[in-house]
Amino acid sequence: MSDERRDPRGRQRGAARSRGERHRTAQAPGQRRRRTDPARTAAYDVLREVDGSDAYANLVLPPLLRERRIAGRDAAFATELAYGTLRLRGRYDAILARCVTRPLEQLDPEVLDVLRLGAHQLLGMRVPSHAAVSETVALARDRVGAGPAQMVNAVLRAVDRTSLDDWLERLRAEAPDAVTALATTGSHPVWVTRALREALAGNGRSPEETADLLDADNASPRVTLVARPGLADPDDVAAGAPADVRLEPGRWAPTALVLAGGTDPAAVPAVADGRAGVQDEGSQLVTLALAAAPLDGTDARWLDLCAGPGGKSALLAALAAGRDATLVANEAQPHRARLVERALRAVPEGVVERVRTGDGRDLGVEEPGAYDRVLVDAPCTGLGALRRRPESRWRRTPADLGVLSTLQRELLGAALDAVRPGGVVAYVTCSPHLAETRLVVDDVLRRRDDAERLDAREVLRAVLVPGAALDLGAPDGGAGGLDAQLWPHVHGTDAMHLTLLRRR
Repeated sequence: MSDERRDPRGRQRGAARSRGERHRTAQAPGQRRRRTDPARTAAYDVLREVDGSDAYANLVLPPLLRERRIAGRDAAFATELAYGTLRLRGRYDAILARCVTRPLEQLDPEVLDVLRLGAHQLLGMRVPSHAAVSETVALARDRVGAGPAQMVNAVLRAVDRTSLDDWLERLRAEAPDAVTALATTGSHPVWVTRALREALAGNGRSPEETADLLDADNASPRVTLVARPGLADPDDVAAGAPADVRLEPGRWAPTALVLAGGTDPAAVPAVADGRAGVQDEGSQLVTLALAAAPLDGTDARWLDLCAGPGGKSALLAALAAGRDATLVANEAQPHRARLVERALRAVPEGVVERVRTGDGRDLGVEEPGAYDRVLVDAPCTGLGALRRRPESRWRRTPADLGVLSTLQRELLGAALDAVRPGGVVAYVTCSPHLAETRLVVDDVLRRRDDAERLDAREVLRAVLVPGAALDLGAPDGGAGGLDAQLWPHVHGTDAMHLTLLRRR
């Protein structure tokens, strides 16, 4: 995103749009024919909040829909319009750039967001052309004024004169190389596309899968629930749900249930009271794998080093309760620590020793060798969860990797100091980027001789539902061949990475 679009005045304009304030222009009454519908207005306001306040759409949209009493088909339309536009922004910007007479960076951010919304209706949704154009022009008139509305009308009509397939073929033909063509048509930054391609190859998969991976990132993920063992059984969770809520067994994890349709998960009683929760199936699998990993000696005290917002902590605590073990959940940020406490509300008393608020890097010094199992769900770029947080791909830069990989190394080192000899550490990231996964682990292990890799692939397969066959790619023969990497396009999960280490 350009510096011009992120300047303070731009932020103020974005925040004002999200509050519903409008830029007024002088117009005759006839020019202000009507306002657009609430669903499109809601999608627009989400985009402005995301741009103006660096907010996340999945945190902005649900309360906005509730506040404005937008429900049913209108809520589904607003959700697809907002999320779809964010996911495919790069593709639409490349198309819009060929229909606008000046660089997109020179357009007001408010106008550009209106154009993106219109492009998604024309090229990414089943909205008739006349409705997509007229309603988007009405949105522009209502939110940014009559002058920009005329330009929006002309640009969208130009977009609509070419089919999506023909637009994509043109973008491919005009790209300078194959990776740029993939990035533009697949709506990912070039550096992210290149990194994903390298990650596929580095995990024993074909780089030719990159297009499928980008497509999976651009698809709406289904909501997955976790039934926390000892607190809820998957069958009981499904049986206790309202009659209009349909839950299906997960594909991989015995704890997983898939929520069909657009039902609010909070409508499921077990979710409302904390016996179940919303958690990606890949996230469930890596947590189950830590609990199943073989260790030597006692198995009484567990640690979640980077616990916020609490999904993995709650699953770990439920598993610990069944083994008479206890859990310490550490989170650096106080507001995220409060989310952890809420996630743990249904866990039996005495299982959770404490929710600690502090820097996880200190625990190796403060409590050396004090834990039997340690989870390091390290802060990362989030490139494995772009289905759920589509705006992340436009916010992250290669410069983030240096800062994050340093932190990841320090946290993994602290975890190895905090676990006792014979105990196990799980290093997990929601990113497949090699600089955040294998290279971090390799670097830490090069600096110490008291830890060894376990076969994470074997452990992961052991926790699957009976009969499931998990394709983890061909091991490369090196140490990384013991690590496990999940993929959206292969497994239908976030791209979770898992390394298991045992302290000597």
